[in-house]
Amino acid sequence: MHRIAKLMSERPCLVIPYLLRTSRFYTTRVEDASGTGAARNFATQAAAEPFLNGSSSTYVEEMYLAWQRDPTSVHVSWDSFFRQSSRGAPPGQAYVRPPALSPVSAVPMPLPRHAVTQGAPVDEKTIEDHLAVQSIIRSYQIRGHHLADLDPLGISKGDLESSVPVELLLSHYHLDDQAMERVFRLPTTTYIGGNEAALPLKEIIRLYCRHIGVEFMFINNLDQTDWIRRKFETPSIMQFSNEEKRLILARVIRSIRFEEFLARKWSSEKRFGLEGGEVLIPAMKTIIDSSSALGVESFVIGMPHRGRLNVLANVCRKPLEKIICQFDSKLEAADEGSGDVKYHLGMSHERLNRVTNKYIKLAVVANPSHLEAVDPVVQGKTKAEQYYRGDTDGKKVMSILLHGDAAFAGQGIVYETLHLSDLPAFTTHGTIHVVVNNQIGFTTDPRMARSSPYCTDVARVVNAPIFHVNADDPEAVTYVCKVAAEWRATWGKDVVVDLVCYRRNGHNEIDEPMFTQPLMYKKIAKQPTVLTKYAEFLIQNNVVTQQEYEEEIAKYDKICEEAYMLAKKETAVANTEWLDSPWTDFFQKKDQMKLPSTWVKESTLTHIGQVFSSEPEDFVIHGGLKRVLRARAEMLKNREADWAMGEALAFGSLLKEGIHVRLSGQDVERGTFSHRHHVLHHQEIDKKTLVPLNHLYPDQAQYIVCNSSLSEFGVLGFELGYSMTNPNALVIWEAQFGDFANNAQCIIDQFISSGQAKWVRQSGIVLLLPHGYEGMGPEHSSCRIERFLQLSNDDADLFPVEDANFEIQQLHEINWFVCNLTTPANFFHAMRRQIALPFRKPLIIATPKSLLRLPEARSSFDDMIEGSKFQRVIPENGPALENSHEVQRLLFCSGKIYYELVKERERKERVKDIAIARIEQISPFPFDLVKAEILTYPKASICWVQEEHKNMGPYSYVEPRLRTVLRKTGDTREIEYAGRFPSAAAATGNKQMHLMELAGVYSAALDL
Repeated sequence: MHRIAKLMSERPCLVIPYLLRTSRFYTTRVEDASGTGAARNFATQAAAEPFLNGSSSTYVEEMYLAWQRDPTSVHVSWDSFFRQSSRGAPPGQAYVRPPALSPVSAVPMPLPRHAVTQGAPVDEKTIEDHLAVQSIIRSYQIRGHHLADLDPLGISKGDLESSVPVELLLSHYHLDDQAMERVFRLPTTTYIGGNEAALPLKEIIRLYCRHIGVEFMFINNLDQTDWIRRKFETPSIMQFSNEEKRLILARVIRSIRFEEFLARKWSSEKRFGLEGGEVLIPAMKTIIDSSSALGVESFVIGMPHRGRLNVLANVCRKPLEKIICQFDSKLEAADEGSGDVKYHLGMSHERLNRVTNKYIKLAVVANPSHLEAVDPVVQGKTKAEQYYRGDTDGKKVMSILLHGDAAFAGQGIVYETLHLSDLPAFTTHGTIHVVVNNQIGFTTDPRMARSSPYCTDVARVVNAPIFHVNADDPEAVTYVCKVAAEWRATWGKDVVVDLVCYRRNGHNEIDEPMFTQPLMYKKIAKQPTVLTKYAEFLIQNNVVTQQEYEEEIAKYDKICEEAYMLAKKETAVANTEWLDSPWTDFFQKKDQMKLPSTWVKESTLTHIGQVFSSEPEDFVIHGGLKRVLRARAEMLKNREADWAMGEALAFGSLLKEGIHVRLSGQDVERGTFSHRHHVLHHQEIDKKTLVPLNHLYPDQAQYIVCNSSLSEFGVLGFELGYSMTNPNALVIWEAQFGDFANNAQCIIDQFISSGQAKWVRQSGIVLLLPHGYEGMGPEHSSCRIERFLQLSNDDADLFPVEDANFEIQQLHEINWFVCNLTTPANFFHAMRRQIALPFRKPLIIATPKSLLRLPEARSSFDDMIEGSKFQRVIPENGPALENSHEVQRLLFCSGKIYYELVKERERKERVKDIAIARIEQISPFPFDLVKAEILTYPKASICWVQEEHKNMGPYSYVEPRLRTVLRKTGDTREIEYAGRFPSAAAATGNKQMHLMELAGVYSAALDL
C-alpha cells in the first residue's frame, strides 16, 4: 500500500488514469469543526485532487481507515486490495481484479494477460509501464501523424515540425527499446488490437507510423472520434481484394498515360499536368464511387488548374477529342465569348458509374487563376441544386473541392468558405476537400509560405478531420478517400484528404524548377513514378502479370490516339460545350430581342402590401415595429410605396409567379438601416420568427432571406454559385455598406463581370450596394461605382444603331447592368426585369440610404401597374420642360443628389431655367434617351453633377459618352463638371467639411 502511495506521490500522472478507470467514486475524510472525521463519497474529479496536490499517502491512509470502519464505503477494488493486504499479501500481490459488472467494463485494469489471474504478482514497474503505454497510445492518437511516413521523397514528414514531439518518445515514459517487444494489454479507448486484448508495443506504435497520418483528436465529439478510431485503428481493415487492386492500377495507368500522351504531342504547351500527383485520379474516383453507393447522384467540383484536364478526361469522362481540340490554336470559337485557356474551363456531364451501376451527374466549375476563389461558388451551386431537388440533408448532391497546398494555407477565402459549412442557410452538409500537396508553391518553399505545421491546419477550426496520406501508396490513398466519403455521408460535415506528393515538373511544363529548388528536384529526378512502384508491387505479389500490365497500358494508349485522330476532324470549338450548368431550353424558348413588360395588376400590389403591413395574429412584435407597420398601412391607403414597400412588392409579385427569391448578406433580414424587417421576431419566445412574404399565396415560391457571416468574398461567391444553377430565380447579395464590396472584388472581377465572356456563363445575380454621401466618412459613403462602370464592356465612342431593338440590343450585348436608382417604382421594375428578360446579366445597384425614408422618394402605384415600365432616364417634368427653349442649363445626374439639387433649385428660384434629368441606368448608357433630352434644351449648357469626387463616381464613364451624343447630333456644346475635387479618400470624415464640399457642388451646378 505504501509503495502505491509513494508512486502516487511521485508520479500521479501515471496512477490517476488507472484510478479514474477503476473507480467510479472514491472515499475521503472531511474534518468537521470538532476534528471528528466522517467518510463521504465524492465524484471522480473531486477525489483526484489529493493526488494532484501531493497528499496521496495521507489520502490512502484515510481511505484505509474508512474501509476499517465500513468496507462498503470504498470501491470494491480497494476493498479487495485492503482485504488481501490485511491477510499478509505483499503490495505487489494484494490486488485482485473484481468481477466484471457489464461487458463494457470487462477490461478495467490495464495489465497483460499473464498478470490478470487472482493472486498473480504485479510489481510496481509493471503497473507503471502499462499506465505509460496508455499515455503513449493517447499521445500517438493526438500527434502520431507527425511520425507517419507521408513524404514520397523522404525529405520531410509532410509537415514543418523538424523534431519529434517529446510525448512520442519512449524515453519520456522511462521506457527503453526493449519495451518494444513487450506485450501490453490494450485499453478500451483504442481499437488497435481488434479482438486481441494485448499486443507488443512495436505493433501498437507502428499503426501510426505507416503511410497515413490522421488528425482528429481536436474534434469535440466523442462519437465522431470513436468512429474515426474504428476506421483507422481496427487491424486488417485496409485490405483490398485482387480485383480492387487491379482497378486501382488501371486508374493509375490512365492518370499517368494521359499526362504522358499530352507531353508527347505538345511538349512545349502549358497544361499544368498532374505529374507527381497522379494518384489524384483514383482518389477522386474512389470518393465518387463510394458516395454514389451511399446515394449521391450529383457532384459539384471546384479545382485549380493543376490536373484539371486529367480530371475532365478520366474522372468526368469528357470526350478526349473535345479536350484535345483545346490544344489547336487555329480553331475559332463557334459561338460567343472570348473563351479561356483550357485549364480554366468547366463542364457538366452525366454518365454511368460502372462501379455502382448508377447514373451520376458531374459538374466542374470554371475557375480563374485566383486558385481558391471558386470554393464558395461551388458551395452556392451545390446548395442551390440541393434546394431544387428537395435534398434537405445533402444525401443526393455533394461538393468536392480540390486545393493546392500553398493556396489552401495562404488564401483567406478558404477560411471564409469553411465557416459557411455549418450555417443553416449556407450548409451543403459536408464537403470533401482534397489537397494536392506538392510541398511547394510555384517556387516558394513551404517554410516561407505558411506558419502552421501542415497546410491543412485551417480546417481544424470547423472540426473537420484531416487525413494525411503518402500519395505514392495508391491503396492507402484509396482507403482514406473511401473513409472520407463515409464520414461525409455519416456526419454531414467537412473532411480533408491531404495527398502528400510532389511536382515532377516546374510550375508549368516549360518552367525550370532547379533555379530555386535544386536539392528537391535532384531527388525528384531519381524518383520512380507511382505507377512503376505500384505495378512492381502487384507483379511481385502475383496480383497481375507483366503482360496484363502492359496490355492495360496499350489499351489506354490506343484510346488516346483514336481521340487524337478524331480531334483533327474538328472545324470549330464550341464554348457552350464547357458550361458547368447548362440551362436546358431556357434560351430556346425565349425571343432574345423581345423587351418584356414588368408591370403587375394593382390588386396584386394591394394584396402584397396588406400582408406586408399587417400585424400578425398571436405573434408579439416590437412596439417600434408596430409603428412601422402602421406607416406602411397608411402608404397603402394612399397607393404609395417607399423603398422597403417597393422592394416587398417586387419580391412578392415574383413569388406569386413561382419565382424563388433569395436575399443574403450581413443583417439583411432587418436591413442595415432598419428599413426592411422581412423577418419578424417574437418578443417573448426565443427563435420564433415569421417571414410575412412567405405567406402571401398558397402556391407561391419560397422566399429565403438570411443573415450571413461577416464575409463578403465568401458570401458573394456563394450567392453567385447559387444563381448559376437555375435562371428562374432572383438571387441577391446586399452589402452592409457599398464599399464592403471591396472585400469581394475578386469575385466581381473574375466571375461576375467577365464570366460570360470567358466561359459563356450567364448569371442574373443582383448586388445591392448602399451608396450615398451623408457625411459619415470615407468608409461608409461610396460603393465605388466607378469600378463597376470601368469594367463595363460598351464602347464610349460608338453610338449604337437607333432602331426598334435599341434598348434590348444594348442589354443583350453588355456584360452587366449598373444602376443608381431614385424611385421605389424603378427599383420594382429593375428587380422584375431581371427575371423577365430572355437572358441573364448581373445587376449592380447603388442603393440609397437617406432616400429610404425621404417622403419625396416615394412612388405611386400608377408607376407599377399597367402602362408603366423601367425608366432608364427620368427626364425633367416640371416648369423647365414647359419652357424648354429658354432653359439655360441642363443638369444630368444620378442617385440621391437629384433630390438635393431640386431643393437647391427651388431655394434659388431657378425652376424655370434649369432642367434636371436623372440617368437611372448608367450602364449600358442610354444614348438614345440622353440624346432626346439634350435636343429638348437646345440653348442650355450641359453639366454632369455628382456628389462623388471627380476621380470617382460615374463622371469618367459618362463624360465621353455625353461627348459621343453631342458628336452624333453635330452639337458643339461642352460638357461641364460639378462635383467634388479629386481625392485619394472616398469622402471626408469631417461633417463641416462635408457640408462645405456639398455647397461647392450646388454652386457649380446651379450658379450660372
